[in-house]
Amino acid sequence: MLPTQHGPAGVRVAPGSGTVGGAAWAWQEPSVLLIEDDEADALLVEELVADCAPGMRLTWVRSLTEARDVLATAAPDCVLLDLHLPDSHGLEGVARVRRYADVAVVVLTGLAEESAGLAAVAAGAQDYLVKGRVEAELFGRAVRYAIQRKLAEQAAAALQAGQLRAEENRRLERGLLPTPLLRDAAGHLEVVARYLPGREQALLGGDFYDVVQTPDGSVHALIGDVSGHGPDEAALGVGLRIAWRTLVVSGATGARQVSTLEEILVAERTGEQIFATLTSLELLPDGHSARVVRAGHPGMLLRTGDGVDWVEVPGGPALGVLPGGMGRWPVQDISLPDDAGVVLFTDGLFEGRTGPGRERLGEHGLLQLARAAAALPAEAFVDELIGRAEALAEDYGGLADDVAVLHLRWHRQPRGNKES
Repeated sequence: MLPTQHGPAGVRVAPGSGTVGGAAWAWQEPSVLLIEDDEADALLVEELVADCAPGMRLTWVRSLTEARDVLATAAPDCVLLDLHLPDSHGLEGVARVRRYADVAVVVLTGLAEESAGLAAVAAGAQDYLVKGRVEAELFGRAVRYAIQRKLAEQAAAALQAGQLRAEENRRLERGLLPTPLLRDAAGHLEVVARYLPGREQALLGGDFYDVVQTPDGSVHALIGDVSGHGPDEAALGVGLRIAWRTLVVSGATGARQVSTLEEILVAERTGEQIFATLTSLELLPDGHSARVVRAGHPGMLLRTGDGVDWVEVPGGPALGVLPGGMGRWPVQDISLPDDAGVVLFTDGLFEGRTGPGRERLGEHGLLQLARAAAALPAEAFVDELIGRAEALAEDYGGLADDVAVLHLRWHRQPRGNKES
């Protein structure tokens, strides 16, 4: 008989004994929990374990109540379950074990109960063994196969859950990154939008943007970033974007617009630590002026001819940072030269590491990249900006945060060349 070690009250632990060529296989030994109230049957299982190669680590308990305590401490690789216990009978035991832990289950049945074993497999067990008909080799193979089947089931379930999360993320992404609502039939407005998910997280982030043209010809643009990553943050970003579009269509602009968005964020966020930054821009129909409201968001790039400048107008705090009603967001007017382009972006574009320490690209580094690409057309300019930022961060973990970029440009006649 296999020597036993004493575990918790009522629990007996037997070490595995499998060796090959004198080398211990302890690192490969599966842990097995035997739930069996009959001592003679338990000793039979211990003998089967002793004859297995590679071996197993066996823990024996007499009831599901004792098993629950063991499973709560550390789940084994496999549970050997007798269907007739003092505190459970039949398939109830299979259901309870599956509630206690997500482990492989092999049912032990009597000679006249093979149909019960089949029913247990249908109820979720991985296999069944008939007491008195099992040799050590078959026993070991059945346990190892049950463990592998359980692992395959868990992998399939994880894959399905991942696919569902991916589909949810795609729906949220469509909400964060909409199709611009434009009325510019003459094609005077050029819009280039890009979104790049960050590398350090698998979940969708909270970066969002939108572009809406109102009947008076004004073009309203939004770019924003909800702090954190995950479906809650992404859903909040979707809500803010939709609310912003609704406010624009209804005629609400400027500070009133931003304060309303803050009210929505505070009402919808999952924790007080969640905040959002944004820039709301209104390009006036004349093509030569704009109004900007900035809430804790980075500045923007202004493209003029073959030059690029950093423009950061005075702004207010990020949404959700100050107590309700205390935030103030001034509206700033800026003049746009002929054929100027405005580039809005989230901070993920310049926060990537570019060195082994804490060195990052930063706002100054981003401006240098933009000036190097100043002569490129809009789409090529945006792609070059993102590509160069990615390349600089490649050896240091890549761009960890999401990146959203929005490039807008009026193609109007120069002010001095208007037709009379």
